[in-house]
Amino acid sequence: MTSSAPRRTVLAAALAAAAGAATPVALAHAADEPRGTAAGTAGRAAPDGTADTTARRSKSLVDYHAWTTAADWGRGHTEGTAVAHGPRPGIRLARPAGTADYKDPHTGRTAAWEYATWTSPVHALAVPATEVVASWNAHTPPGTWITVELRGTYSDGTGTPWYVMGHWTAGDGDADIRRTSVDGQKDGKSSISTDTFAVDDPAGGLRLASYRLRLTLHRRPGTSLTPTVWRLGAMGSDLPDRFEVPASTPALTGRELVVPRYSQEIHKGQYPEYDNGGEAWCSPTSSQMIIEYWGRRPTQQQLSWVNPDYADPQVCHAARYTFDYQYDGCGNWPFNAAYAATYRDLQAVVTRLTSLNDAERLVHAGLPVITSQSFLKTELDGAGYGTAGHLMTVIGFTKDGDVIANDPASPDDQAVRHIYRRRQFENIWLRTKRKNADGKTVSGSGGVCYLYFPARPSAVQRRALRAVGVV
Repeated sequence: MTSSAPRRTVLAAALAAAAGAATPVALAHAADEPRGTAAGTAGRAAPDGTADTTARRSKSLVDYHAWTTAADWGRGHTEGTAVAHGPRPGIRLARPAGTADYKDPHTGRTAAWEYATWTSPVHALAVPATEVVASWNAHTPPGTWITVELRGTYSDGTGTPWYVMGHWTAGDGDADIRRTSVDGQKDGKSSISTDTFAVDDPAGGLRLASYRLRLTLHRRPGTSLTPTVWRLGAMGSDLPDRFEVPASTPALTGRELVVPRYSQEIHKGQYPEYDNGGEAWCSPTSSQMIIEYWGRRPTQQQLSWVNPDYADPQVCHAARYTFDYQYDGCGNWPFNAAYAATYRDLQAVVTRLTSLNDAERLVHAGLPVITSQSFLKTELDGAGYGTAGHLMTVIGFTKDGDVIANDPASPDDQAVRHIYRRRQFENIWLRTKRKNADGKTVSGSGGVCYLYFPARPSAVQRRALRAVGVV
């Protein structure tokens, strides 16, 4: 019922490996690219009276920023990449900047790849951060893949190395690498835990003040193939240590979205090579529910590899194509968002919300929210289990403001819909510290969520997204 391991709940312990993290492809780049101009997110009042975006996110200690428009891509530093114009502008490989070998640690194969790069301008964080999570939306035909890296400047003026936030491709065929996070990345001040950059000693006052993101687009030499990246962004945050969060007052209540219901539990024992089977598939199961809410799903041909005796084969498919071969699980946050965005005209981001009022605003606009939380069995009435890390989907609110959630940790599809007490749900989702079953203090997710929404959201949806810092 949980994700495969609580790797973010014990961040420091998860970073014991001391091996260097730079890959041959990453090492092929020069260490320093020209620095772009700082790019902040301009706040504005929404027509519906929503508070100024920048002020809201600064107060909430969360800063999500993304590059999505042709103008955004044009402000980056390019080496062999070009803007892909159209209804959904992106960045593509126009001409190789070079060729480098990459040894896939999961297949053992070494191959040469042509590559080109795009490096973002510097983004000065409105909230100097203790944690940063990148996410992206991309198309990667067979024989192509991307690397996403982050390099930042600390509040003491020193800089981080280029950290790999993921080697990613949508597929896993013979022409593809295996999508993977990279362990062992640290510089004595910060570390990478699977998909999360974190300052090692936030109590000491050090913060990440700014960052750049770098995309490296790869393809088989001699071909004209190219990945296309439509959205590249990151969520920085500096949340206080807290076991309890302030209670919100119900506001936009009494709405429930019609979202498909899928249980991860009916997939126990299926395809154990992907995170030990369905009991650990909370993240891809939640992702699949929302993908289908937006009217997308795999084709019958795409599902032909699944045993025809298995119900809900699309859940098996989601598990396979969100799987992180290094983490050895399906719970990599950006990999889930990237999988969702492989479906036609869908966007996806990883961010943090500040309260259930944020979730209410999104649900009211027709946008369900996938939330990450951890709790003891006694902390969430009606769940019937405890977990070190679990994803479920907020699909509505009762008239009294309680949470209506599709919880994949349910015995079958019909049992997936739950009503959870508002105060309990809000606290287990937003807190940053908690006591586990052994009485030990461990970390909470601090309001992490996935948001999946159309490439061209409605005006109401745009206002709701802007109100929670997503533009």
